[in-house]
Amino acid sequence: MSAKFDPNPSGKSAQQQQHAGASEPAMGDVAPKGTAGTGEAICPECEGTGKIEGKVCENCGGSGKIIQGIGGA
Repeated sequence: MSAKFDPNPSGKSAQQQQHAGASEPAMGDVAPKGTAGTGEAICPECEGTGKIEGKVCENCGGSGKIIQGIGGA
């Protein structure tokens, strides 16, 4: 018997992992939190509410915030 790879061994949804403080970026993040040259911004999809049409926003994972690049040259 060969072991089967489970990409989600916790059994939690991406939204549950995001709310539990998981360090994985949300779909709308350009980098993990704390990456140099990045900062928090209001999610452009849900406008910071964390929900779209009563459902958790997939772009920010329901936090209402995304991580994006700041500054620039």
